[in-house]
Amino acid sequence: MNDTLKIIADHRSSRSYTEEPVDDALLDELIATCQRAPTSGNTQHVSLMVIKDPAKRAKIAELAGGQPWIARAPVFMVILVDHYKTAQAMEIAGHPHVIQEHIEGTISAVTDAGILLGQLMIAGQALGLGIVPIGAVRNDADAMIDLLELPPNVFPVVGLCLGHIKNPAQQRPRLPLETFRFNERYGTPDLKPAIKAYDDALLAHWKRVGREDGEAWTTAITHYSDHNYRPALMASLLRQGFRFDKG
Repeated sequence: MNDTLKIIADHRSSRSYTEEPVDDALLDELIATCQRAPTSGNTQHVSLMVIKDPAKRAKIAELAGGQPWIARAPVFMVILVDHYKTAQAMEIAGHPHVIQEHIEGTISAVTDAGILLGQLMIAGQALGLGIVPIGAVRNDADAMIDLLELPPNVFPVVGLCLGHIKNPAQQRPRLPLETFRFNERYGTPDLKPAIKAYDDALLAHWKRVGREDGEAWTTAITHYSDHNYRPALMASLLRQGFRFDKG
């Protein structure tokens, strides 16, 4: 296994950080490198906001459901879907900018935001830094938009903590590969035995690391999969100029 694959295979979400700042030159290099991540049609409809201010990080931690590692990490980054930028380019070209009113505009931009997130995570870990992605920047999207002073057609998709690791995190097991990889066709396989085996493996993991609150996977995902846990999200997207009724 080469070095890059080892970094990816060793992924873990780090929630414990020292007070040591991330070197500015190192951060600049990381960000400039990750800007090379691909985007659909070279639209570059994603942007990155870097938050170092402690008070602002503390407020983001509060909005994200009280996650203290956001306030403790010396750097917090927010990945943005950015149609404000592309709208300005369309003004120069003399064409209307309407892609944010269509489902494809959102799907392609969010996909590219995910690609950028992956690049930032791998790059951060390659530099020996700890990372943890934060989807809860969408918990109260309106308040996050106001805090970040985002213009129309810009939306915060996901955040990322970055810092020097204090207490290394334990790596969680994953579902068996047969629930993840399908060759040529999906079919309708019975995945329940593999899922039940993963429940047992995950519970054993929680026991090993002393997490008394650790849940089986089938229990844990009910917090996300049996209801809409961010019901205000559509209204926040509409507020920013995104539409989904034109197909």
